[in-house]
Amino acid sequence: MLDFSLHGEKGKKEDKIQGLTPKERKVRFSENHTGQAVEERIKEYDMKKTDKAIEMVKYAIKCGVRFDYLLIDSWFTNAAFVKRITSRHIKCNPVGMIKLGKTRYQTPYGELTAKEIIRKLHKLGLCKHNATLKCTYCTIDVKYAVTTVRLFFCKRGRNGQWNGLLTTDMKLSFLKAYKVYSMRWATECAYCDCKTLLNLGRCQSVHFSAQIASFTLTLMQYNILCTVKRFESYETIGALFADATDESLELSVTDKIWELILDTILEIAALVSADASELLRALVDDNPKFHKLYRMYNLNVA
Repeated sequence: MLDFSLHGEKGKKEDKIQGLTPKERKVRFSENHTGQAVEERIKEYDMKKTDKAIEMVKYAIKCGVRFDYLLIDSWFTNAAFVKRITSRHIKCNPVGMIKLGKTRYQTPYGELTAKEIIRKLHKLGLCKHNATLKCTYCTIDVKYAVTTVRLFFCKRGRNGQWNGLLTTDMKLSFLKAYKVYSMRWATECAYCDCKTLLNLGRCQSVHFSAQIASFTLTLMQYNILCTVKRFESYETIGALFADATDESLELSVTDKIWELILDTILEIAALVSADASELLRALVDDNPKFHKLYRMYNLNVA
């Protein structure tokens, strides 16, 4: 976790701003933060989320964080956000979910909505089946937000719901786009872990600075725990979701050592013209420590 921001919304009812009546707003706790460090955070509170997201991207780049893709959900995948990302010197490509709503895209077949594009491509027989992901998909390049973008649509099963992805990377394939965007699942899981295990958002203080401090400490805790997990388990954070990502683990330490040993045995067997399997069996049977390592490897594989 690199950064966060807290935002408030006025709500749809003009007579109950933020869900409060004028009387309730008048008696609620407030304090003057002029000249305090938290004043900058208070200014963020009323900012548009899309504007703050741009600032966060720029701040990450300023801190030396480099990335190829900016993964966003459908809330941020709009014309204004895409235009701002592509018009600035931010060398990255957004990959985001899109809503299958009334937004129109300029296609070779005219201005169409996402659903109309899907129907058109299906009618033209341009929908394909991906055996790896076991889904039906179609791809089209369109004009959107004064730039050319690539749209991907996919669904699972005959009666499955269509989902859409948008990217400004015109070289990106459907499979690569799917795999790249699936990394955003880590953010959702991190948020869930922070709420359920680290009490994120449960600070009861009425002071805004205390709320900022609470969020900061929680996210620092999460970063520390993730670092410990990374080095102790010697596996990617994605290993927490190995069942969902179908064996996305890196090789463990034992696997790597075992791989080196096997390579060495194969080299020795080739030099002395011996049978590699017989040489390995002799080493395992005659050496207790080697036998223990062999058992550890088998347990890990199991």
